[in-house]
Amino acid sequence: MAGSADVDATVVAVLAELAELEDPRVRAVNEKHGDDHGVNLTKLRAVAKRLKTQHDLASALWATGDTAARLVALLICRPKAFDAAQLDTMVREAGRPKVHDWLVNYVVKKNPHKEELRVAWMDDADEAATSAGWALTTERVAKQPDGLDLAGLLDTIEAEMADAPERLQWAMNTCLATIGIEHPDHRSRAMAIGERLQVLEDYPTSPGCISPFAPIWITEMVARKDA
Repeated sequence: MAGSADVDATVVAVLAELAELEDPRVRAVNEKHGDDHGVNLTKLRAVAKRLKTQHDLASALWATGDTAARLVALLICRPKAFDAAQLDTMVREAGRPKVHDWLVNYVVKKNPHKEELRVAWMDDADEAATSAGWALTTERVAKQPDGLDLAGLLDTIEAEMADAPERLQWAMNTCLATIGIEHPDHRSRAMAIGERLQVLEDYPTSPGCISPFAPIWITEMVARKDA
């Protein structure tokens, strides 16, 4: 195990390397999505690949608060090494969308405490925590739906999604689409909710990509599954 002095020195070196990789053009694109770093993600992943798994270093990089450093941290940590309280704190302080997204998908989803956190976060007042709860719920909708009240989830989405903050709205919309895609018995209602609420109807979609508007998303994915 590396000593604290070695970890501190490596943190300084990693921060310097990330600063060298900073590209104003990349930052300009990221800032449009609420992120505040300018490091190409392929190059950032290469830094993490070279460092390999180092949980102590990951914790130290996270503690810097630097967005690029936190992304590296999430790639070199041991997801199962965090306890529930640590992950709860990290989700609330993640801040930037990319950090939050990677934290939930690369770390929390691989952690043994994810179900207790999912349940707790679904009723939380903090948008970052609640959106994480919905992301974990979406995973269960797709992979382990037994025990979930899908009709109740649709009730909540129908009542709350239209007025939800952006990050939470996106997470709820993803859950709506996933219910419609994976569960034929609830598909017509999921489609109807999407049509009525019109959430993300006008979201710009690149050629070859599927619109996040739930009715289009559901229709396209079901067609692909049935092909």
